[in-house]
Amino acid sequence: MIADIRLLGPLRARIGDVSVVPSAAKPRQLLALLAVHVGRIVTIDSLLAELWEEEPPRSAATTLQTYVLQLRRKIAAAVGDGSGVSAKELLATEHGGYRLALPVESVDVLRARDLITRGQQALAAGEDASGSTLLGDALRLWDGPALVDVPAGPRLRIERMSLEESRLGAVELRIGADLRLGRHHRLLGELTTLTAEQPLHEALHAHYMVALYRAGRAGQALEVFRRLRATLIDELGLEPSPRVQRLHQAVLAAHPDLDPVAVPGGGLPRERAGALVGPSSTASRAPLQSWS
Repeated sequence: MIADIRLLGPLRARIGDVSVVPSAAKPRQLLALLAVHVGRIVTIDSLLAELWEEEPPRSAATTLQTYVLQLRRKIAAAVGDGSGVSAKELLATEHGGYRLALPVESVDVLRARDLITRGQQALAAGEDASGSTLLGDALRLWDGPALVDVPAGPRLRIERMSLEESRLGAVELRIGADLRLGRHHRLLGELTTLTAEQPLHEALHAHYMVALYRAGRAGQALEVFRRLRATLIDELGLEPSPRVQRLHQAVLAAHPDLDPVAVPGGGLPRERAGALVGPSSTASRAPLQSWS
């Protein structure tokens, strides 16, 4: 039996070749929350809070049982009679809640988180090419905003925000690795889009400035800084962080630490890349680990 549940975009869930996604809104919420916590018990209280928030109706517990039965029917139709496993085993009733008993690797969210963790570990070990590949594999699992077609209560809203933060963090790290690997030309189009979508994200703008500078477009790099500064002042009443201001000064001075330097394996050494970048003074904004 092969299961495949995708939450990073529209909700899709198949067992074998058969979809088990309910058509009604609240059963879809139920499936999504169980899938995010695949293999773990989700309490009835958590499910009621997700489906009805602060004001569950008197019939909420009974209605929840009905949704579980509907989902089990879909699972039973998908697994068939000769599979050796029942719908009650796959969507198990546990003490105080329910558990979706499917392999962790069947859910794209869990696969993405594993790839991001492995990518971060590779970068920490100085393995930029491997880290970039792992993070790129994770990012390709996204097919749009997470749970884009699922109504979200408080639990799923938190999951959506967490997944978006994870995605942006992975993008930032992967681009940093690609810059160290000398891939600045191929990043320009992506960074044009990303900075337009994330006008307050300082680290992405800093990466864009570095890529433009290394592509021989220092004037455009300075314009990126001016646009970022204007947006931060207008929206938040803040100047760019000291890190980004140092990068701006380095571009103005054509500082040699901004130049790509050939090293074994390609890219820019970490020590030189961060030579003029000190600790960030604004913890609430995305950290700029280095210029590359």
